Amino acid sequence: MDLVNKKWSVDKLMSIRKEVLATWHTGKDVEDIEEGIKYQKALPKSKIFALKLLEAKEKGITLVQPRAGVALVNEHIALLQYLQNEGGADLLPSTIDSYTRQNRYEEAQKGIEESIKSGRSLLNGFPAVNHGLENCRRVVENVNVPVQVRHGTPDARLLAEITLAAGFTDYEGGGISYNIPYAKNVSLEKTIYDWQYVDRLIGFYYENGVIINREPFGPLTGTLVPPCISHAVAIVEAILAAEQGVHYLTLGYGQCGNLIQDVAALQTLQELSEEYLQKFGYENRHITTVFHQWMGGFPQDEAKAFGVISWGAATATLGKATKVIVKTPHEAMGIPTKEANAQGLKATKQLVNMLKDQTIPSSKELEEEKEIIKKETRAILDAILKIGEGDFAKGIVRGFEAGIIDIPFAPSRYNAGKILPARDNNGAIRLLDAGDLPFDKEILDYHKKKIQQRGDAEGREPSFQMVIDDIYAIGKGMLVGRPN
Repeated sequence: MDLVNKKWSVDKLMSIRKEVLATWHTGKDVEDIEEGIKYQKALPKSKIFALKLLEAKEKGITLVQPRAGVALVNEHIALLQYLQNEGGADLLPSTIDSYTRQNRYEEAQKGIEESIKSGRSLLNGFPAVNHGLENCRRVVENVNVPVQVRHGTPDARLLAEITLAAGFTDYEGGGISYNIPYAKNVSLEKTIYDWQYVDRLIGFYYENGVIINREPFGPLTGTLVPPCISHAVAIVEAILAAEQGVHYLTLGYGQCGNLIQDVAALQTLQELSEEYLQKFGYENRHITTVFHQWMGGFPQDEAKAFGVISWGAATATLGKATKVIVKTPHEAMGIPTKEANAQGLKATKQLVNMLKDQTIPSSKELEEEKEIIKKETRAILDAILKIGEGDFAKGIVRGFEAGIIDIPFAPSRYNAGKILPARDNNGAIRLLDAGDLPFDKEILDYHKKKIQQRGDAEGREPSFQMVIDDIYAIGKGMLVGRPN
């Protein structure tokens, strides 16, 4: 395939669409795309994800959203209703099961059948493709707030077709963020091409009067991802989506744990995304932000887990994220009960309400952090554009090959895996090893100095052991992995 960042024609979209809809029998129910557009247009404004996000952004408030999904339709609806009514969720998800994420629909069907027999969900999410159009519409129709598709799918085309026609008004993921952190052997050329289809489909809906919000997956591989890496991926995915006609984008960032760095990251994500979209001629794009609460290991003790959740809630609110994705006190134990999920929402909502009128004032430390994030992110984005000879689609593929963009701890063989992040003495994420990232001496010296300050404070030489210690720190009740 000749991968380029160029808007697809409608003819190309419709030609490939026939192949996509034929991959599972429920695809036939959405063959009439005009019917899906008509259904979307009939939705009340209260169920349009982007409109609720923009209202929150204008008011300076942070919305709360859980993760949630089970195998059977009635049970899934009941779960979402509980999180809406008891948990106070402002926005709702339908988290998709692992079989569907890998396009293994026959196995997903077996999971549905076994779940019916056992009387409980035996899948780790909602198999939307198997349930098909009408059942997915039942989900949308039986809740009062907007619903998003959350998944983790390298090839998410059929899932998009069914859920968009069913009235879901937000679609998460991207060709980079749902490949490199999730898959081992799937090429970037394929996933970016497949996600161009998804984005062109959403662009087509927009051209026909329907607003669908898009949300690249911000946290990537977890809590030790430097802000410049997640920013670069989010902005490239935003540009790729905008080229295909997407107008509403929510860019994400995963909590790292240091308040100043996290607030700086949220502020610069908004600033840099707007800067680059405007720079390349994508006008009238609406950008909001999402903050993901702690994506690493959790304490097993529920009281301690609430401490982690509350710190994430406070950071999201003080950083003025448009929404926050909420964790539960059962994170260390697996899939949470609906009660635990609601508890996480209520704890977060309490912090959001208490802190909504407060901000982090400008300071030398905050401005310094913002400046280093901007320098690093621009260096990566400009290097991607250069190696791609002006094309971000080509550049991101070549950039991963060259290691000028590199996601730590990712399973993909298309990722260099050379960079090593570790915390500095204040818990901010720095680079113990910058690999082949395109940083100048000033940036590299900055990271070296910050890591060395921690080494001096701990009485040890900076090494890979710091990385290991930081990965396990939260489970032991700390942010920075100090020696005994």
